[in-house]
Amino acid sequence: MIARMWRGWASTATADDYQHHYESEVAEHLQHIAGFCGARLLRRHDGDEVMFTSITFFTSMDDVRVFAGQDPEQAVVEDTARRALTRWDERVTHHEVTVDLRP
Repeated sequence: MIARMWRGWASTATADDYQHHYESEVAEHLQHIAGFCGARLLRRHDGDEVMFTSITFFTSMDDVRVFAGQDPEQAVVEDTARRALTRWDERVTHHEVTVDLRP
């Protein structure tokens, strides 16, 4: 399994907008990707901003490419997200999940 990690920052005024976008539009899009295995959105206060860390799980890098395109390290940041965020990572990282301790 592959974990895809990305971060974005929002003002406190627009953080809920980004979270709603993730819960609705991003979730809907991901549900249609074969090999999608789940996602987590982490949220924490970071000074005057809110930092989000998105971790999405896919069966393989081929499945990641279906979501991200031929350059899988390029961040996918839709217009709705760009309006809510103040900045974001342009590149993402991918990690092989070697231990999964879910109950």
